[in-house]
Amino acid sequence: MFNFFEKKDSQIKEDVVNELRWDPCVNELNIQVNATDGIITLRGNAPHFFDKTIAEEIALGVGGVKAVANEIEVVLMNEYKKTDEEIAQAALEAIKWDYTIPKKNIKVAVSKGWITLTGEAEWNYQRTSAFKAVKKLMGVVGVTNKITIETKVQSKDVRKNIEDALKRSAEVEGRKIEVIVEGDRITLSGKVHSFWEVADAGLAAWNAPGVRMVDNNIRISQ
Repeated sequence: MFNFFEKKDSQIKEDVVNELRWDPCVNELNIQVNATDGIITLRGNAPHFFDKTIAEEIALGVGGVKAVANEIEVVLMNEYKKTDEEIAQAALEAIKWDYTIPKKNIKVAVSKGWITLTGEAEWNYQRTSAFKAVKKLMGVVGVTNKITIETKVQSKDVRKNIEDALKRSAEVEGRKIEVIVEGDRITLSGKVHSFWEVADAGLAAWNAPGVRMVDNNIRISQ
C-alpha cells in the first residue's frame, strides 16, 4: 500500500502545485514552488497579504510538507491601495466588531501598508483573532503580531491538563509527546507524521491557562 508520508520532494512539489491550482482563492496567482527535504519555498507575487497567507496555509496542509518558506511578494493592485490612515481606521473597526478580541488592550500601528499589533490578551485565541481580523483588510501588505499573553495564576496540574488535551485530540491521539512546564512557558517535543499534528499539539498547549510562550519542538518524521 502506498504511504503518502514517504513521498519524494518531486511528489510533494507536484501535490502543492495542484492544491494551489485547485483552491479558488489563489489558483490564478503566479506562484513558483520548490521542495527540498520536505521544505516548501513559495515565490512570486500576490495582489494582497491575504492571498500570501492563504497560499502558505494551503502548502502546509499537503502531506509530507515539514515547513514552508513564504517568499511571496505582495504587490498591491491600484484598486486595493489605501492610505495608512484608512487602513488604521479599518483595523480599529475590525477589532471593535470582533467579539473575541479584548478591545481596550489592543493598539494598531500602520506604516506603508504594514500593520503592527501590540497590547495584551488573556488567551492566545484572542491574539490569533486580532491577526485574522486585520489580515483581510484592503491595502494590507503584511501584519506583525506583537500582542502578548497576560500572566495568570498557573494551575499546579497544568501539565496533566495539556497531556489530557493531547490525548483527546484526534490528530495527535496515540503519539508520544513530551510536555515540560516551566512557569508560563511550555516546551513540546516528540515526533508526529504531519504539520497539522504539530499545529494541533501546539494549540492544545496554548489553550492552557496562563501560558505565554510555547516552544513547539515536535518534529515531523517520515
